[in-house]
Amino acid sequence: MIDTHTHIYLEEFDEDRAEVVRRAREAGVERVILPNVDLDTVEAMRATHELFPGYCRMAMGLHPTSVEADYRERLGRTKELLLAGNYCAVGEIGLDLYWDKTYAREQEEAFVEQANWAVELDLPVIIHCRDAFDEIVALLRSGRVAPFRGVFHSFTGTAGEVRALRALGDYYFGINGIVTFKNAHLEDMVREVGIDRLLLETDAPYLAPVPYRGKRNEPSYLPRMARRIADILEISLDEVESVTTANALRLFGEG
Repeated sequence: MIDTHTHIYLEEFDEDRAEVVRRAREAGVERVILPNVDLDTVEAMRATHELFPGYCRMAMGLHPTSVEADYRERLGRTKELLLAGNYCAVGEIGLDLYWDKTYAREQEEAFVEQANWAVELDLPVIIHCRDAFDEIVALLRSGRVAPFRGVFHSFTGTAGEVRALRALGDYYFGINGIVTFKNAHLEDMVREVGIDRLLLETDAPYLAPVPYRGKRNEPSYLPRMARRIADILEISLDEVESVTTANALRLFGEG
C-alpha cells in the first residue's frame, strides 16, 4: 500500500519517527507521500525524506491556510523550491474557508497559480478543499485553470459532488480515517468513486481511524481504511491494496 498523504515530518513525530516508519513498513505501507504545508515546513519535510531513502516522496505547495497578505512573496519562494527540487506533485494546495474567510480571494489566486505550475511541469495536484466545494468548482469552470490531473485529498463529499467533479476532469479521491467513522456516511460516495479512482491516505497526524479516533494518526493505520473500503465495495482487501497502489503509481509516477 501507499499512504498518498501523510505529514510524518511534523513535530508530532519528533520523538518516534523511526518507529512510526518501522510500524508502517510492517503494516504493508511500502511508500509514503509527504505534501508540504508552507515555507516553515520545508526543512523538516526534506530532513524526513533524507532520513528514509526511497521510502518517502515529496510534494511542494503552499497550503491555503498559510495564504495571507504576503502570499505573492510566499508563492515566489514556493515556486523556487518546486523548480529546484525533486517533487512528485504540487501540493497540498486549494481552498479552506472553514477557519477564516479573510483571504478567500488570495486563496483562489494562489490555487490558480499553483495549479498552472503543475500543468506547466506535468505534475499532478494534491487538492485541499474544506468548506469550499462550490468555490473550487466555480474556479475549475472559470477557465482560469488549465485542465490538470490530481487528487481531491481527504474527500468527504457526496456522490453528487463526485459526479460534479467528474464533469470537469478525471480526478482521483483520497480516502482516509474518516471513512471508518460511524457518523460519516461516506458509503455512497465511495461506491460512486469506485476502486479505480480511489487513493488511500492517512493525513497523519490528523484524522485517525476508529478505534484510534482523537489520537495521533500514523501510516501503520492505513489497513483500517483499506478494510473499510473493501467492506463498502464488497471486494477483497487484496484488491483494494493492489488497485489503490496502482492508482497512486499512475497518478504520481514510479519515482
